[in-house]
Amino acid sequence: MSGIQCFSISLALGVAACGGVEPTQTPPTETVAVPGAEEHATPAVAEHADAEAAAVEAAKRWLALVDEAEYGKSWEEAATLFKGAVDEASWGKQLGPVRGPLGAVKRRELSSAEYATSLPGAPDGEYVVIQFATSFENKAAAVETITPMLDAGTWRVSGYYIK
Repeated sequence: MSGIQCFSISLALGVAACGGVEPTQTPPTETVAVPGAEEHATPAVAEHADAEAAAVEAAKRWLALVDEAEYGKSWEEAATLFKGAVDEASWGKQLGPVRGPLGAVKRRELSSAEYATSLPGAPDGEYVVIQFATSFENKAAAVETITPMLDAGTWRVSGYYIK
């Protein structure tokens, strides 16, 4: 993948840097929610809309830490599964050289949020695969895929991928 800067810390999903399952190849899931469309949603979509909304908010809070280069704090706030796959020092060493050069976030817009109970390489659970269309200071167009999971009753990030 020359010419494309990508990085995956989708540790809970077992995806390696620039390899493995592409986040855009999402597995079959039960629902896709679009903000503001709840009144037109089918029962299956409406059933998971609250979970998707809560997961998106958790993802935004976590991304704010990453945006401020608070990598240690982002590790602390991550899911238990994430923390079991990478220690805090390694997380900062892996993320900093990839995320730092992109510069400040200029724009970040929610593209999709998809509830799932099963993802490749991850234990069954409750997940929301979220994609943001993001513009950075030094990269005009990127896709951030972030996967919060329900961890002890709280939505916490279990995977992060920038493409």
